[in-house]
Amino acid sequence: MNKRQTKEAQYNPLFDYPETKLGVMINQVWQDDPKRVVFVLSRYKFVAKMLQDKNNVLEVGCADAFGSRIVADAVKNLTVSDIDPLFIESVKKDARYAWQENAVVHDILSSPTAQKHDAVYCLDVFEHILPKDETTLLTNLSNSIHDKGIAIIGIPSLESQKYASKYSKEGHVNCLSGDVFKEHLENHFHHVFLFSMNDEVVHTGFSPMAHYLFALCVK
Repeated sequence: MNKRQTKEAQYNPLFDYPETKLGVMINQVWQDDPKRVVFVLSRYKFVAKMLQDKNNVLEVGCADAFGSRIVADAVKNLTVSDIDPLFIESVKKDARYAWQENAVVHDILSSPTAQKHDAVYCLDVFEHILPKDETTLLTNLSNSIHDKGIAIIGIPSLESQKYASKYSKEGHVNCLSGDVFKEHLENHFHHVFLFSMNDEVVHTGFSPMAHYLFALCVK
């Protein structure tokens, strides 16, 4: 209990909350380009609104899972996964919620998940997958959801890469333009709805002018 008193009494309880630590990845973003934290969290907000009240949702490529908290608050059950054990260890280390404690190491290129979900989403994963492995990724994402499931995939657009930092470009081996991205996804899903994103704003505008692309896919 905080014994010191703020100038306005309604703020006293603020000092009783445990402090939140930034995840290892979002911490780097905060240090190097703090405005980008807003963009990243806005992507998770979009996913949360699209998947509101879904029963079982899977995130593929959660990294430190800092933004996953936004989705976890909107859905009934969230499972976060990543290929890298170090990221999953960091998620579990300071876990406060069941979804953090249940974070799993899984390579989506090796197999779909054993359990099928109502929805799956992956943000900033697709562009790290070599073109030769893209079909495997999309097939396993599709096979990780029910027959009427939803997949949301977010990637930086090809057009954005001339503005990307050297750090960002290092792992980006498969950025696409909006029309090509949609075409590739339509080989694996019955319906694909493409959205553009600039900074923290998601819209239906001209995709070649988008910095980021969202695809909402229906199996």
